[in-house]
Amino acid sequence: MATRESNEQAGGTGRRALLGAAVLGASGTVLALGGTARAAGHRPGGGRGLKSLPVPTIVGHRGASGYRPEHTLGAYQLALDMGADIVEAGDLVPTKDGHLVCRHEPEIGGTTDVADHPEFAGRRTTKTLDGASVTGWFTEDFTLAELKRLRAVERIPANRPHNTLYNGRWEIPTFEEVLRWQDEQTRKRGKQVWIYPELKHPTYFRKLGLDLEERVAKLLRRHGKDDKNAPVILQSFEPTSVERLNKLVDNPLVVLLSGATTRPWDFVETGDPRTVADLVTRRGLREIAGYAQGIGPTLDLVIPRDAAGRLTEPTTLVRDAHRAGLILHPYTLRNENPFLPADFREGTDPDAYGDVFGAYRAYFATGIDGVFTDNPDTGLLAREDFVNN
Repeated sequence: MATRESNEQAGGTGRRALLGAAVLGASGTVLALGGTARAAGHRPGGGRGLKSLPVPTIVGHRGASGYRPEHTLGAYQLALDMGADIVEAGDLVPTKDGHLVCRHEPEIGGTTDVADHPEFAGRRTTKTLDGASVTGWFTEDFTLAELKRLRAVERIPANRPHNTLYNGRWEIPTFEEVLRWQDEQTRKRGKQVWIYPELKHPTYFRKLGLDLEERVAKLLRRHGKDDKNAPVILQSFEPTSVERLNKLVDNPLVVLLSGATTRPWDFVETGDPRTVADLVTRRGLREIAGYAQGIGPTLDLVIPRDAAGRLTEPTTLVRDAHRAGLILHPYTLRNENPFLPADFREGTDPDAYGDVFGAYRAYFATGIDGVFTDNPDTGLLAREDFVNN
């Protein structure tokens, strides 16, 4: 998922305590966190599908990407071990030969070791991606076999130097591999594992003849995961892509929303003048509810920040979305200072944790249905505090 990049010094006891609270032992706290997840609130009447999920739902953003390089099986696995209710397994982009792989963006210079492969030096190029000039290496210029020769690396090493320990350990997973991993983990854990893939830049790829929606739908049908109660939530920043998905599969669907003044790229391409601000009006939300079950707004649409980066008063978005019958899973909470509202930063070290529990309290209090987080263990502890107090 695209994000706005947001308690103690690096390597200090606080960070180790937060991580250790979730992973010290399979017979200890891992089970305790799982119990917390089951004890969290549920929607009235419970049920199957989305209604079976705890509220607030904790979504492991690109896995447990606060601790492992994002969009790797290592990050996904750790998110499950920590107790995440859902794993955002897959920002989906295509290869030259039409396979779907899991990368934050089609440009992979910052998330893989491609620059260390001299045989691919000639693939470095500059492209226009959703109106922006981007230089690097792009998945659509590689076959799957070629991408499998690369290994994942930490995307933001300045904030997460500890994650660089795991550089080179994992390859790029395909979406089909993730679907098989989901089934395997569901069997092993005796509990349904949920995933939350995102379709990246669908208009851009459609112009290249690499349609994402049809490829996703085909794989979901092949694996029997294309119905309304399937444990696969699909999301995109392009509303027309979500509308297209609505005609292809019955999965829960979510429209992602960035800054209020921005325009979804499919709107730009078709001349639709509306901005995100128009989509979060009551009328816009009712329209979204005609083809999707939820929205994934940036946290700033839930509680704006002032010029100093401090939280102001919550908007009416949560209330208005709920009135339209939509759930809200905003993005993204991270533990490190630079990613937190100014109210909750402690010191200036970009690798230090701030008062992230205070930030969770503020956002949970608005009534959101869940949140994307790079640190699922922290999110689960914050939910336990919120539900029990």
